[in-house]
Amino acid sequence: MSINIKSTIKTLGCALLAGLLTLSVFSANVAADDIYPDNPDDGVITQNEQQTDLLNEKHDGWPTINAAAFILYDATSGAILVGKDYETQKEPASMTKVMTILLALEKLDMNQTITVTGAMAKEINELEKDYVRLGLQEGEEITVKDLIYAAVLKSANDCCIVLAHQIGGSEADFCKMMNEKAEELGCRNTHFTSCFGYAKEDNLTTAFDLSLILNEAVSKTIYSEIAKTYTYKISATNKYSSTRELTNANRFISTADFKYDYYVGGKTGFTDSAGNTLCAAAKKDGRVLIGVLFNAGSSTSRYRDMIKLFDFGYTNFTTVPITEAEFTPIINDTRNQMERLMSETNLYISEQKAALTGYVTTTSSRAQLGSTNKIDLSKTVIDSQAEEQTLEIPLCKVYSDKTYIVGKLVVKIEQKAGVIEINPKKKNHLTDVRRVLIMFAALSGMIVAIIIILLILRAKMIKRRRDESTRRAKML
Repeated sequence: MSINIKSTIKTLGCALLAGLLTLSVFSANVAADDIYPDNPDDGVITQNEQQTDLLNEKHDGWPTINAAAFILYDATSGAILVGKDYETQKEPASMTKVMTILLALEKLDMNQTITVTGAMAKEINELEKDYVRLGLQEGEEITVKDLIYAAVLKSANDCCIVLAHQIGGSEADFCKMMNEKAEELGCRNTHFTSCFGYAKEDNLTTAFDLSLILNEAVSKTIYSEIAKTYTYKISATNKYSSTRELTNANRFISTADFKYDYYVGGKTGFTDSAGNTLCAAAKKDGRVLIGVLFNAGSSTSRYRDMIKLFDFGYTNFTTVPITEAEFTPIINDTRNQMERLMSETNLYISEQKAALTGYVTTTSSRAQLGSTNKIDLSKTVIDSQAEEQTLEIPLCKVYSDKTYIVGKLVVKIEQKAGVIEINPKKKNHLTDVRRVLIMFAALSGMIVAIIIILLILRAKMIKRRRDESTRRAKML
């Protein structure tokens, strides 16, 4: 038998549950897919749909971006705010280095010294003449820290080759590690065949995938600290007698014209086939936005367009934290209603927990009108005959024109273990009455027994006196 909680609460109430339980029996465990609406026009946005939902809305002042593909990704909520061909594979050029540096920061000690081997030097010497390099030589001893800073600030390709060989044994094996990491991060269309961004037709990624990679670098490592460094000095080595001073080539850091207060890290790139590329991260009021541009209009317009994207994102969209505390009152109320509904059954709630998304992003204009929270019980059904069942009930944030599913209330319901529970007060009262009755019956029995014994003794005394009187009369 099944109980539709919402309709029962609204129309029948707890008093009719016992009657409902006798009508029919059918299975109604709620699967994860069943808790989400099927109608795309009902204004309810599922957790999966929230990543791209805002792209379907019309916004005033939408920025004009001169790039073949681009994205503005809200790393805090996972929502895509603006985008064009962001799932289309493109050559990233030196933006590839973000993944290389990410792995180097994860797997190597910054103070470790690496010696440039013959195999490393061979690959370095095969680089085309116009490819940027630090000038490493075979046998040169240099720290991991120096290699990383040179790769990020100067975009030194020879430094990436040395890091790749040190971590993976060869560039090919290191690229396998790059692809495995990309898959781990949720990248869907990435295939690296170069550790530094060589102009290859098969060294490909997408704007969306690269936003995930950059977010991992700036949020989980010291990449941001490195990328925001203005100058860095590499001390003399056994092959290079003087200090090498590096100036950050990224114009967010090196120029006043493109200085952006909220910039927290990124990487530029260029090859003839890839054009001008740029990925960048910004952080404002705890909210991280990631922008990626492929084949931008020019080396300068990519910075200008990136700032347009960031300003548009921070002005027109709001990311709202979702906390369990704000749902606690309605969760408690729902539990109380469910327990009242099950009070005439052998069911009870054995476990309950809320699983929330953490954040939801919506337009600033919508957020300004306010929102309410609700639990959607419309598809929640309890099977009164099941030994055990788990319900997944949507938790929603409701705005004037749109409802976001921001989590679920997971409720586990089980059958009681064949024990009839007695109200403690009733149990004590019945026990007291029973005890009085037993005592009364015992006393009554004793009184009756005494009376009978007395009557028997009296009868014997009367008979004995009568016998004595008769005996005396005969003697006379």
